[in-house]
Amino acid sequence: MAAGEIFIWELIGTAVLILLGNGVVANHVLRKNNGHNTGFLFVNIGWAFAVFAGASIAAPSGAHLNPAVTLGLAVAGKTAWADVPIYFLAQMLGAIIGAALCWATYKLQFDDHPEPENTLGIFSTAPQIPHKVWNLVTEIIGTFVLVAWILLSPVVKAGDGGVPDFGNSALGYAGVAFVVLVIGTSLGGPTGYAINPARDLGPRIAYAFLLPIRSKANPNWGYSWVPVLGPLVGGALAALLFLVLPTAA
Repeated sequence: MAAGEIFIWELIGTAVLILLGNGVVANHVLRKNNGHNTGFLFVNIGWAFAVFAGASIAAPSGAHLNPAVTLGLAVAGKTAWADVPIYFLAQMLGAIIGAALCWATYKLQFDDHPEPENTLGIFSTAPQIPHKVWNLVTEIIGTFVLVAWILLSPVVKAGDGGVPDFGNSALGYAGVAFVVLVIGTSLGGPTGYAINPARDLGPRIAYAFLLPIRSKANPNWGYSWVPVLGPLVGGALAALLFLVLPTAA
């Protein structure tokens, strides 16, 4: 696929992912919304199907939507290293655009919110107990599960009697959504499960420099490297596991 096509599909898909993912958090956090205070499970379900929507749109580019996925696929030999910067740039810009669209959707609610200093969490993650080493471990583990599932999940192959064995491929991108849902419900409590550098850093940049939210909080740059480095390490480790397992042959 041409570089321009990769860029466009990843940009659009990531923007949709972030619009809907940040959107479900905004619906939960901001008052005078039909989804106000609907809870953590509501947020997890929204994020899971945000992944489904964004990935379905970005199918022509392989629907990475996540630098950790792109890195993992490159380490595993499934994505050309020359394409990696294109994926990364498109994902980051798409995430910034998606965050801006989320703000525009909820502009009146942002204006009305009585605690504008507590709105960073709509766009980016933060740990419940700050400890950068263990927060990093949490992000590595969550992303490892995601990328390992993508690489190791059974695909279509010839079955007995000529009947194809569809494996998990029959689920399409809904399968990835289910995995994101269980990562969120099982592992997302400590750090908010960024598991995607663009998902966290792109909206954090938009929040800090672009979004006109009154009295907004400090973007917490001191923590911002954790949800970037952790997912990249987790994705790379999952790829290394894929390379050493017999199923990689």
